[in-house]
Amino acid sequence: MTGGFVFSEKPIEIEAGKGAYLYGADGTEYLDFGASYAVAAIGHSHPAVTKAVRGQIGQLTYVQASYPVGVRTDLYEKLAALGPGDVDNVWLCNSGTEANEAAMKFARSATGRSKIVATRRGFHGRTMGALAMTWKDKYKKPFEPLAGGIEFVPYGDGDALAEAVDEETAAVFLEPVQGEGGIHPASVEYLRTAREATADAGAALVFDEIQTGVGRTGSLWACEGVGVEPDILTAAKGIANGLPLGTTLVKDWIAEDCGNHGSTFSGGPVVCAGANATLDTIVEEDVPGNAARVGEYLRAELETAVDEHDLPVREIRGVGLMIGVEVKRGANRVLKNLALKEDVLALPAGRTVVRLLPPLTIDEAHVDQFVDSFVEVLG
Repeated sequence: MTGGFVFSEKPIEIEAGKGAYLYGADGTEYLDFGASYAVAAIGHSHPAVTKAVRGQIGQLTYVQASYPVGVRTDLYEKLAALGPGDVDNVWLCNSGTEANEAAMKFARSATGRSKIVATRRGFHGRTMGALAMTWKDKYKKPFEPLAGGIEFVPYGDGDALAEAVDEETAAVFLEPVQGEGGIHPASVEYLRTAREATADAGAALVFDEIQTGVGRTGSLWACEGVGVEPDILTAAKGIANGLPLGTTLVKDWIAEDCGNHGSTFSGGPVVCAGANATLDTIVEEDVPGNAARVGEYLRAELETAVDEHDLPVREIRGVGLMIGVEVKRGANRVLKNLALKEDVLALPAGRTVVRLLPPLTIDEAHVDQFVDSFVEVLG
């Protein structure tokens, strides 16, 4: 066996992308309603990101983070200003799993405790610490033993969460909307309970916004939409529109005793340039507002299509442009037919949920195209 061996490649070779579309090597145009797991937040090959990256790579490709660089300092300041409330101390890394790994370490160092409370159906990454906080055995079993001290509770059960948080707890890790677990938004009451329980116990509340962050749910951060402020927030995926960047934002009390942490490629100038351009576009063009409006339209059109065509759909759930359609037949078969028969790309979230994470810049015409294709496949 030679070449790549981890990913099972699909029979579609992608050659280019622009906006909400990807283009195959054979010229086929695909409507991208997965955005590579929410990564292409402002669409493929966005001109502002392309310009920023080209300019930076011609000036300085990389220098290690102990040497200040203007483009990195700009990103530190931007993220500090955009973070929810007082969550304004910034660590930069290369992915969501690294951001969560750092959050786990920071919380344990700052509290002097080891216990982590995580949720069933939760997904936080694939490195040994982040993987330990991830629920599904299929991701974990081959790599055990993982980091210890993890206690799982049912997602959405405030009483179980409050009972699990005690004086030995370093942190509670929550996704405001579970992504990999099937697109399950948390209630405001549940997130408030998590905030109260961790505050009472002196533990850190960590919101994993790897998938929900930078506008996907209709506000810049999902936690802002429900008015609950964490001690630590992690973000990645769409934050640099396709370049590898993750971040861990923390409150002062975490930053002041975060332990000894580092990464060779923390805050590379080229990636920071892409992130600055992405975040500027998201803020200046009110991309979260578009996600809220178009997401509402998408859910309404899907509901109408299900009713009018009696489609085999159990439930449509989500917020903004993070939507799950639970189908009565296998999601993978639906996704295969969408791709090969309708030239539409989407994602699974478990065996029965079609996950929609399109670029946040899509409009109603893109929604109409998707819904028409969805009806063709399920009708």
